[in-house]
Amino acid sequence: MNKVYGNKAAAFTLVLPGVLVFLFAVLAPICLSVYYGFTDYSGMGKEVWIGLENYKELMRDRNFGRSLVNSLLLALGFICIQHPLAILTAAVLDKLRGKAEGVFRCIYFIPNVISVAVIAYLWKFIYNPDFGLLNNVLKAFGYKVQINWLSQQNAILSVLLVLIWHGFGWGMLIYYTGIKNIDPVLYEAASIDGAGWWKTFFKITLPLMKPVIQINVTMAVISALKQMETVYLLTKGGPNNATQFAANYLYQQAFKAFRYGYGNAIGVVFIVICVLTTVVLNKVFKDKEIA
Repeated sequence: MNKVYGNKAAAFTLVLPGVLVFLFAVLAPICLSVYYGFTDYSGMGKEVWIGLENYKELMRDRNFGRSLVNSLLLALGFICIQHPLAILTAAVLDKLRGKAEGVFRCIYFIPNVISVAVIAYLWKFIYNPDFGLLNNVLKAFGYKVQINWLSQQNAILSVLLVLIWHGFGWGMLIYYTGIKNIDPVLYEAASIDGAGWWKTFFKITLPLMKPVIQINVTMAVISALKQMETVYLLTKGGPNNATQFAANYLYQQAFKAFRYGYGNAIGVVFIVICVLTTVVLNKVFKDKEIA
């Protein structure tokens, strides 16, 4: 085995497939997106170089600005609502034993297994102002007014609720796996010292979960920026772009309005934001060196 690892030709052969996949499936499309972002390409015919015009238009595009604000709201919803609940749920599940632990773990993860199309149409029926489940529940509690949950005033909060609920199980499972990898001896020592559940959670679980939290938060922010399928099937970004998200707006511009160059400019901005977000979060979660 050492002879194989020491052989440069063998090492190159092993690395080559991964390098080729990266070059042609990741790097090449990014480079093409950067190029087309400087053109007025419609997806057909010959592209014309227009320089920074697409990016200048993006700076003035209110719908694009709305899509970034909505993506930011979703990211905050993930970080401030979904993930605290997910890590608490994972900590509670870790304390369960026997069949209950496995049953609840599966229940929380079920929404992630269901097709996005099914989830979107299910919530369309739940939000229906005439016969939807949500309004019927409110009626049962004496609330007589029919609420249009997908109206311009309520749509963004309704969509955020669906997206936060849908991704909850995935975040919880990652936190659950991280907690399971913590050495049980630490919890036993804390118990002997008389530490309660909350003190153990804040002094042992959270500090040791820092790398897992970093990965989960980074993935959540990027997921908020590239959110498309559920939003497109639920509201198509409406009404009046109230639920527009960056990835959904990119799709509409590139493949519905046939502004392929403009869509690629949005994609480039999207990539830059994702990279900057990752760098900033890495700085935030970086351990401070003690002099």
